[in-house]
Amino acid sequence: MLLPPFDYFEHRRACQQKQLARAERIVGLPSPYLTPISSQDREILSKPVEELVQDVHKNILKPIDILRTYGKVAVRAHEKTNCLTEIMIPEAETWAEEANTNGPLAGIPVSLKDHIVIKGFDASVGYSCNTGKPYAQDGSMVRILRDAGAIPYVKTNVPTTLLSFESTNEVWGRTKNPHNMKYSPGGSSGGEGALLAYGGSRIGIGSDVAGSVRAPAHFSGTYSLRCSIGRWPKMGMNTSTPGQEGIPSVFSPMSRTLEDLVYFTKSMISMKPWNYDHTVHPIEWRENQAEEIKQKKTFKVGVLRTDGVVDPAPACARGLDQVVSALRAEGHEVVDVYPPSPYEALVIASQLLCSDGGKTFSSFLHSGEWNDPGAAQLAFYMNVPRPIKFLYYLWMKYVRRDAIWAGLLRYWYPKSAFEQWKWAAKREAYKAQWHDWWQNEAQIDFMLTPPNATPAVPHDGMKDAVSSCGYTFLFNLLDYTCGIIPVTHVDQSLDQLPATFRFKDLNGVAKGAYKQYNATDMHGLPVGVQVVGQRLQEEKVLTIMTRIEEALIKHGGKYELLAIE
Repeated sequence: MLLPPFDYFEHRRACQQKQLARAERIVGLPSPYLTPISSQDREILSKPVEELVQDVHKNILKPIDILRTYGKVAVRAHEKTNCLTEIMIPEAETWAEEANTNGPLAGIPVSLKDHIVIKGFDASVGYSCNTGKPYAQDGSMVRILRDAGAIPYVKTNVPTTLLSFESTNEVWGRTKNPHNMKYSPGGSSGGEGALLAYGGSRIGIGSDVAGSVRAPAHFSGTYSLRCSIGRWPKMGMNTSTPGQEGIPSVFSPMSRTLEDLVYFTKSMISMKPWNYDHTVHPIEWRENQAEEIKQKKTFKVGVLRTDGVVDPAPACARGLDQVVSALRAEGHEVVDVYPPSPYEALVIASQLLCSDGGKTFSSFLHSGEWNDPGAAQLAFYMNVPRPIKFLYYLWMKYVRRDAIWAGLLRYWYPKSAFEQWKWAAKREAYKAQWHDWWQNEAQIDFMLTPPNATPAVPHDGMKDAVSSCGYTFLFNLLDYTCGIIPVTHVDQSLDQLPATFRFKDLNGVAKGAYKQYNATDMHGLPVGVQVVGQRLQEEKVLTIMTRIEEALIKHGGKYELLAIE
């Protein structure tokens, strides 16, 4: 390995080699992957996962048939959006012949976020230093999938550092939103979001530390579930922040339809993942909890309309209102709620997530290697000398009168172990506060929130919007189970900013978010809603999501997925 700054040439060579190898793999695919979509393909694409599994069980379809259909569409999705990293389709042809045709995921191709470990392939996380280092064994997540009969076939793109709602790096390039090429598909599981939205996969696995499976679902118009810690396996992966446990990352399912999200989650838990991965709680799928929610006639629903930091843009507020109207039409009690300060959660969570000052995620970068602009901003502020930073804090708070932005920057420096423990204690006290509020004051069945203040950000927009993640980050701190349902699209005739909107009156975080909002340019981008339960309530949240979608169908129309070209 060359020493800085000469390692830049090593970095460029590694990026060129990986992109060339990917292109050669695509060109060299067997002919079935490069032909037009046939009527048989259309039939397979129209079937939910559970029906495809039953067809494999009955020998109506073979795993290779399903693989070739979704592999073909995945290649098309990649041509349009640059969503794929490792192309494993040639190996997957062999895996399809060896698949367990009696498992709960028999014959189903599953796409995987780039940093999930698969034997024989890199898990680069978008860093050139991780290329040319294929793993010797499958990680636990992949072993579960194989035993269930599933077939890994592609890996999907991520941002450098994994700390962004974009998905760009120099190893693999920039991933685009299939609805609008000028916008991000989300991050850090953005490659998954783009692939699922296009139709090149039905189910995939991402990870989430501040909204990384939820932002892509909201930005790209797909479904996802942020599982609580310990419900979904997490070993067998590479990462940009090894050892970061202040706000633990969780791996979680993503899908093109809600029906598939429910089936996939249930199937993975039925595989008893605690036998593969020591981090998983031995909690079986609790069908009784799902059934209880199915049978419950009316819910008390809490609506968090703003996090008090960045009010949702008109498109996102309208999406939330659409769900509220549908639930009220079904007779449910819907009330606005005012929980313990979400801003406090943003301060605590951001301090814990970046307590090392960004040194860990920066340590993997070669000289001159491109960094995500949002993550670069975080690292820049961390490295400003503390006396200068304190003067800036005073100026923001007392001269600019921006207490929100000032409060985020006040403690923005690397923490000692002594300081880290104090912030962890604040986290636990805050979680207890929320629990008491939910149980004793709000007494709600579930909560609705916007998934983000705005729809998808334009490319490189995270440089300004990096701190605008409070609607998702809040629930990583709390470790609450959350799901995303797409509900509508940005409409330039309905979602313009009002004449009374005053950009200059916004706090620093809100300015970063609203700098990107333009309803005309965003016309047609997806808009979702976030459904929130408490810890380890995956069965409950998924069933509530189903009830909500049923209400939308009856009273406002189901979200229209992007048609498969």
